[in-house]
Amino acid sequence: MRDDPRSDLFALGAVLYHLATGQRAFGNPATLMGLRKRLYQVPVPPRAHNPDCPPWLQEIILHCLESAVEQRYASAAQVAFDLTHPQSVALTARAGWTRRLPPAQRLRRWLRSMRFVRAGYGVTQQLLRAPIVLAAVDLSQEWEALAEALRAAARRVLQNEPHARLACVSVLKSNRIGLDTPTDEAGRNRHVQRLVQLQHWARSLALPPHRVTYHVLEAPDPAVAIIDYARTNRVDHIVIGSRGASGLRRYLGSVSTRVVAEAPCSVTVVKVPRAEAADTTGST
Repeated sequence: MRDDPRSDLFALGAVLYHLATGQRAFGNPATLMGLRKRLYQVPVPPRAHNPDCPPWLQEIILHCLESAVEQRYASAAQVAFDLTHPQSVALTARAGWTRRLPPAQRLRRWLRSMRFVRAGYGVTQQLLRAPIVLAAVDLSQEWEALAEALRAAARRVLQNEPHARLACVSVLKSNRIGLDTPTDEAGRNRHVQRLVQLQHWARSLALPPHRVTYHVLEAPDPAVAIIDYARTNRVDHIVIGSRGASGLRRYLGSVSTRVVAEAPCSVTVVKVPRAEAADTTGST
């Protein structure tokens, strides 16, 4: 039976702890009893050593250093994702700790560690169980039916992958030449407005905060932005909608077609029935 690769995340957390504080998370234990304490002890919070350590970084470090393997990140890719998107890290009570846990909580952790049984997953198996799924969401009002179909497809993927993280991505198309205005005609910030719309789109998925993030990209070419994002963040699966094959799109190539051709991962393309799409566009 091979070790669960999440055991390696403990070592990663220890390295991050040392870089953030200059201290070792658990000192230098020289006895077996001292080593066993790592099974249930929580180290001194990084912010107790270094008040300049941001809460999001402490959240990541202590999440990696959880004593129970099943309570750590599901994969190193998810750690890398949070490190590169600190504004999206879901903060828990860990982020605000500035001192050691009270004795009662340490006792509960010790009792839990006595019952702990490791599940034997290999590295490949664990990565398959903890994918990063990108939902490329078109929030145009005339394509509400497509957004709904995309949400249903994302829900099916997540139901089959209980450890998956969902990255909701929308692209604000920018000008290739000239300056873009950050506000619309009503003076509202376009980026913030799109972010709120993304959160509204994902609300019915009812995902806990640590399993979903929201990202608004600005680029002249949506397909390139989505592909680059997937490659940079090691996305495992893209779910994207297709508006249909008009004559112009067949000639120039659609966003979804280019993503399928160039994405570094699996891609699911979602369409709506022709009749439903016609009803939706005809009513606007």
